[in-house]
Amino acid sequence: MQTLPNLLTSGSNDAPAMFPVVPVPVAPDAPAIDAPAASVVPVESGRVVSQASNDAEVVAMWLHGRSRHTQRGYGAAVERFIFFVEGKPLHRVTVGDLQRFADTLVDLAPSSRRTILAAVRSLFSYAHRRIGYLGYNVGAAVEVPKVKQTVAGRILSESEVHRVLAHSTGRDGVLLRLLYSGGLRVSELVGLTWGDLQERDDAGQVTVFGKGGKTRVVYLSAETWRELVTLRRNSQRRGAGPADPVFRSRKSKSGGHLDASWIHRIVRAAARRAGIEGPVSPHWFRHSHASHSLERGAPIHLVQQTLGHSSVATTGIYLHARPTDSSSRYLPV
Repeated sequence: MQTLPNLLTSGSNDAPAMFPVVPVPVAPDAPAIDAPAASVVPVESGRVVSQASNDAEVVAMWLHGRSRHTQRGYGAAVERFIFFVEGKPLHRVTVGDLQRFADTLVDLAPSSRRTILAAVRSLFSYAHRRIGYLGYNVGAAVEVPKVKQTVAGRILSESEVHRVLAHSTGRDGVLLRLLYSGGLRVSELVGLTWGDLQERDDAGQVTVFGKGGKTRVVYLSAETWRELVTLRRNSQRRGAGPADPVFRSRKSKSGGHLDASWIHRIVRAAARRAGIEGPVSPHWFRHSHASHSLERGAPIHLVQQTLGHSSVATTGIYLHARPTDSSSRYLPV
C-alpha cells in the first residue's frame, strides 16, 4: 500500500512542514494531490490574486500560527477527508463529496464529527475567502452538527474546589489555585514565566498568552497572589529569573516548562484525595470559575474578559448550565 502524500510537504518545494501528520494508507492508483495554477477570483466585493499555487501551500498557510494542538487536530481531519476523496485536488471537490464524507462520520461521537467537519469547512472557507485560491466555497453548503452542551456535568461545586485546594500544597497547590482563580486554560498555565507576573497594590496580575494568539491580563485575588509570591521566592533561591517558567518541570534536566500532561495528572490526583469521583480535568476548574463568579454576581462581560472568550455568547453558556430558578418550581408536583 502507498501512503497519502503529506499535505504539508507535498506539492511545491517551498511549502513549509508545520507538523508531522501520520500517513494514511490509500489505494495505489489514488490520484496525486495537485491544484490549478494561481488565478484571479472574486472575493466578496473585490478581486484578489491567489496567494498559493497548490493544495500543500494552502494547507500550510491555513494552519500557520495556530497552536500545535489545533494543527494536529485540523491536520488529521483534512488528511482524513483527502483520503476519503482519494486525493482529489481541492478545486475539484464538490458539495456531494463533502456530504458523503459527512455520512461516513455517523459512528463517531457528535463532538468528534463537529470538529472534523468544522476543520474541513474552515479550510475551504480560507482557500476561497482569505487567499482567493478557490473560486467557490463548497464547504459553506455543508452543515456542522450541533452538539449537546454538557458543561453542567463538568462544574465542581465551591465546596469541592475548596476540598481540592485543602488537599494540595506546595507548587501543586499554587498551580490548582491559579487554575481556578485565574480561569486559565492548561496551555496558558504551562506557558507562564515569572516575567508575566506584575505586582499591583496588595495583589497582582498575570499576563496570559491565550487561544488564537490573543493576550489578556488577569487581575488576581490577594490570596492567590501571596501564594505565587511565596513560590517565586523559593524559585529565586534556585536562581530562577523572569524568563524561567512559573511551573517548572521536575523531570526535565533543563528545568523547562511543566508538560500539559502533568497538569492533568496533578488535577486527577488532587480530586481523588478530595474524594471527588469522575474524570475531573483541568478545564473543569475553568468551567467552575465561570459558573461560580456569575453566581456570585460578577458581570458577564467581566467574566468574558477574564476567560478570554471571543463572544459573550460563549460565557452565557454558564448562565444556563446552573440556573437559579425555573418554571418547573412553580408547578404543584
